[in-house]
Amino acid sequence: MSASQLRVETTFQVISSQPKVRRVSRREGLSANSSLFTLAGEEFRILGGSVHYFRVPKAYWKDRLLKMKACGLNTLTTYVPWNLHEPEKGVFNFQRELDLEAYLSLAAEVGLWVILRPGPYICSEMDLGGLPSWLLRDDNMKLRTTYPGFTEAVSNFFDKLIPKVVPFQFKKGGPVIAVQVENEYGSFAKDRDYMPFIKEALQSRGIDELLMTSDNYNGLNYGGVDGALRTVNMQKLKPEGLKYLDAMQPQSPKLVMEYWAGWFDTWGDLHHVFAAEDMVAVVRKILKQGMSVNLYMFHGGTNFGLTTGALAKPSYKPLITSYDYDAPLTEAGDYTPKYHLLRDLFGRYRTEKLPEMPPLRWKEDYEPAIMYQHLSLWDALKFADGPFKSVVPVNMENLPVNNGNGQSAGYVLYETPISSGGHLRSRNNVRDRALVFVDKRFIGILKYKNLELAVPDGKGERTLSFLVENCGRVHYGKSLDNQRKGLLGDVVLNNIPLRDFTIYSLEMKPSFIERLSSALWKYPPTTPTFPAFFQGRMFVDGYPSDTFAKLPGWSKGVVFINGENLGRYWSIGPQQALYVPGPWINSGINQVIVFEEQEADGKVHFEQSPDLGMTVDV
Repeated sequence: MSASQLRVETTFQVISSQPKVRRVSRREGLSANSSLFTLAGEEFRILGGSVHYFRVPKAYWKDRLLKMKACGLNTLTTYVPWNLHEPEKGVFNFQRELDLEAYLSLAAEVGLWVILRPGPYICSEMDLGGLPSWLLRDDNMKLRTTYPGFTEAVSNFFDKLIPKVVPFQFKKGGPVIAVQVENEYGSFAKDRDYMPFIKEALQSRGIDELLMTSDNYNGLNYGGVDGALRTVNMQKLKPEGLKYLDAMQPQSPKLVMEYWAGWFDTWGDLHHVFAAEDMVAVVRKILKQGMSVNLYMFHGGTNFGLTTGALAKPSYKPLITSYDYDAPLTEAGDYTPKYHLLRDLFGRYRTEKLPEMPPLRWKEDYEPAIMYQHLSLWDALKFADGPFKSVVPVNMENLPVNNGNGQSAGYVLYETPISSGGHLRSRNNVRDRALVFVDKRFIGILKYKNLELAVPDGKGERTLSFLVENCGRVHYGKSLDNQRKGLLGDVVLNNIPLRDFTIYSLEMKPSFIERLSSALWKYPPTTPTFPAFFQGRMFVDGYPSDTFAKLPGWSKGVVFINGENLGRYWSIGPQQALYVPGPWINSGINQVIVFEEQEADGKVHFEQSPDLGMTVDV
């Protein structure tokens, strides 16, 4: 890196705590008009890393970005999750962990450039690839195409988003040096007019910096758009792939937009790891070839709430809550061998001395929370949304909740009268997993592999109940339009379709958990009736530190601390501990609520060490 490049890197600054940047005259931004990038006319190599603001507690943003800076990186990349920013059509959220302007401002303050990846589709192992589920209320919806229902929704979102981004562009004195057009469209490629539409949507709203696209090797041909630099996503350096990229855009700089530093995990599998020496060896080769690189992820963070995606092939598999990704910084922001090796490597490409590594944050063991109260699901229904009556099943997205936007995540309870036992078949209309009850007595599970169930005989009319969970919509592939959840169609008993449903929406929002405070909770020795909510207290003496919630003896459910949804746990692993950020804990008494489907131990443990399960190499 040249001294003039270093000067360029330190010209921008924030003049107040407000998310505004000082306007500095910079005529020439990031350019890709030669074999090397230039920034403000000086040679520039992107040494980047991905940290997603929405996966990190806001109080820890600066800690993570300072650690990035200390590792020798000069560029931050982040996706923008449409589904979180517009949870209901026309209702936008840019608060707390979603305060994008504050995040961009902080990047400038720390001294990092930014490559923004605003989608609208981002993949990112998020539910529906970051697209809002209310789009699926349209039966004819064609996601990621120029279908009018989709382009209109994208335009409305960009009308709100892009004006927030424009002042942070490099040429206006800000840190944003490039903006990505959509994401990995080459693997989808259903509409030749779609990428030009997204490009125009960005530029017409004021995006004036270098545009990029990103695809894996196989998607390079179909994922690009004229006027945007093609970049590649990969974990292994394939000479034939790079030659193909060179042939497509000769005399252009090469950027590995996503060098996969690790990998994500799915429930029921092992925790994926990528050996530090092997990972850094590839980064070293990338740099030796004069290429730029962005580590995906530099710090993964956490899929708080119920935001995880799922794999479709070879069979449906939902993702775990942690997004640790075996990244250079752990889920809780700790250094790893990868971090130290990368710091040594990147330091050789920097002329200035690297900043000191910020100190690690303390982790703490706390006394277990004794779950001294319980409330059955059936007693909690009066606090849920509903009941709604329907002759036939209604899928989650079409429920009359959230101001006509349907339900995005969580559970739906469907109840219907039956007058006999017999053979129950789902016809593959359960998405994704249903606990089945007769008069509140559990009889079995229906899911993508279990399509049939025996219903015991009984006298008179009884109530058959399905507690259906959306375990996560597929985040990648060509089947995004088919990701509706709940009961999608008829379930038959003795070949006769069930009818006359009573439906309750259980989205597990903080507002619902807050309403439960007025419920008549029961105390031991009363035996819990599952599924059930359990409530306890966590005591913290002094300043709260990060910790990890562990639930040995529990089966499957969701954990809330002071109303914050930490995410799902599931005994099948690999993940056996949920990250609990210190800023979400109070000194003194903390409320702990657990929704458990089938089995409870009676206490929640809090320990200083994570547990992502047994490992397997990527």
